[in-house]
Amino acid sequence: MHVDHGLRPESKAEADVVAAAARGLGAGFRSERALVEAGPNLEARARRARFAVLPADVLTGHTADDQAETVLLNLLRGAGLDGLGGMGPGRHPIIRLRRSETSALCTDIGLTPVRDVSNDDRAFRRNRVRHELLPLLDDVAQRDVAAVLARQADVLREEAALLDALAEAIDPTDARALAAAPVPLARRAVRSWLRDAHPPAAAAVERVLAVARGEATSTEVGKGRRVARTGQRLRLEYL
Repeated sequence: MHVDHGLRPESKAEADVVAAAARGLGAGFRSERALVEAGPNLEARARRARFAVLPADVLTGHTADDQAETVLLNLLRGAGLDGLGGMGPGRHPIIRLRRSETSALCTDIGLTPVRDVSNDDRAFRRNRVRHELLPLLDDVAQRDVAAVLARQADVLREEAALLDALAEAIDPTDARALAAAPVPLARRAVRSWLRDAHPPAAAAVERVLAVARGEATSTEVGKGRRVARTGQRLRLEYL
């Protein structure tokens, strides 16, 4: 599959390259257009537009190097344990291969990778992480930091999954149970309850826990929603 965001004139020719590769492998091919205007948050907007036209079970070609970049970007955003777990292998089947390995595989089977020149544009934060931060970390640590980060992501993702499983036993609408639970599990229970495409802000989760403890009677949690308490029950209201 190829998605054209209309941001680069060479994208049409790249679609032809993907189509030819699919024919050579005996695979089907589909091209989609998901136009995105240049401007702030371009990468995030393009990602949303891309996945909106791709099937739900699409698989990506993200590698371990992409994983390391994602972990660092999530760390800079303060994404917490889930963010540090990076991308899981389900949708990303080659997430444990290095970028150099995928390039070598292309050479072995006669494919010529297309180089997206926008990946060199330092205006994008991911490109600065790729071309500036990771090489600096390699120099400071005197080792291949991308490999370390990718392995850490696997460990942290497993630990996050365990916490999620434990948090499922907590009813986030039961104020007494929520207040009595270990705080890390209570946070995860609230986060799962309030998740709407994206997890709620950490500050909103802490305010809900304060409501559960009886320190407040209600709090806004974003996206036009509020959590209120009556007796020992919490409820989610839409404003």
